[in-house]
Amino acid sequence: MTPGYVLLEDGSRFDGLLCGDPEASTVGEVVFNTAMTGYQEAVTDPSYAGQIITFTYPMIGNYGASHDAMESTRAHARGVIMRDARNGTDAATADSGWLDWLSSSGVLAITGVNTRALVRHIRAKGAMRGSIMSSATSQADAAAMIATEPTMAGSDFASLVSPDSPIEFEGDGPHVVALDTGIKSSITDQLRERGCRVTLLPSSSGPEEVLGRAPDLIFLANGPGDPAAVAGVVETVRELVGKKPMVGICLGHQLLCRAVGLETFKLPFGHRGSNHPVKDLETGVIEITSQNHGFAVVGPDGAHTIEGDDPVRWQTGFGEAVLSHINLYDRTVEGLRLPDANAMTVQHHPEAGPGPRDSRHLFDRFLELVG
Repeated sequence: MTPGYVLLEDGSRFDGLLCGDPEASTVGEVVFNTAMTGYQEAVTDPSYAGQIITFTYPMIGNYGASHDAMESTRAHARGVIMRDARNGTDAATADSGWLDWLSSSGVLAITGVNTRALVRHIRAKGAMRGSIMSSATSQADAAAMIATEPTMAGSDFASLVSPDSPIEFEGDGPHVVALDTGIKSSITDQLRERGCRVTLLPSSSGPEEVLGRAPDLIFLANGPGDPAAVAGVVETVRELVGKKPMVGICLGHQLLCRAVGLETFKLPFGHRGSNHPVKDLETGVIEITSQNHGFAVVGPDGAHTIEGDDPVRWQTGFGEAVLSHINLYDRTVEGLRLPDANAMTVQHHPEAGPGPRDSRHLFDRFLELVG
């Protein structure tokens, strides 16, 4: 390990030790994840494309890395910031050490960082661009590299993680056709466990391509970046709303909301972790959820938060939109139903990869839309 540092675009510096190539560097939006486990799932989640993850839990890597923990075919996060990185392979599930896996995956990591101070700074100032650098690189050069990185707001990363061609999974149940903006393996696993036949289409696919697959359910997946920057997918979704049952998760929730005329906004530091309480307004049950997003849907009358627990309503060109879920941390919108369009959305990740499994029952609720 060699000395290195994290530099944020506002000039804040946090020193540590580089893990891996001492000549390497990386730039991206610096965010934080509050989960205690699931570090490999986070790094391989396509929703982290363009980002550097700061883990708030101090010890990361203690159970190694494994093939079963992959949420996609490769790592997507650009870097990892840790307080106390471990590289052991003693865990029964480990195929390799965590730091060895990061290095082989091309992900630059840094340990020994005061992550508490870094996260408190991001909470106060908001997520921002930053870099991981060798101490041999001057702060001026690091700042110049950061300045060339586009901001997350206005950036389309979804098209970068979407497949080039359709991907098919056989099944005897309903045919779920997904616009793949960065879908996690855990989501397709949950659908397949329920017998679904699943088709993943490139995010550039038009409405004719989607309907030509004869879907029983159209699925809008999670993914990275700003939903407002994925205008082509929004237009496609707008053409599809009401023609077939439709479900959106995370970015898909935001895209469906934008398609029916609702707005989105960038959260100060986002929701990333596996300990976020969400109230299901239809059942009254509070579930602990897994989340990974930096944008949210604007409430009625332009409000960024919802004060009460009532199922408030929006008027859209596709009928009423009814609030179904609310985030109990900051009162942001966590899910909607569109009864007239036979559609529903959730902002969080019910597949729980990683995270608590409180919300996995939602996949059964999704499939009830098929009838």
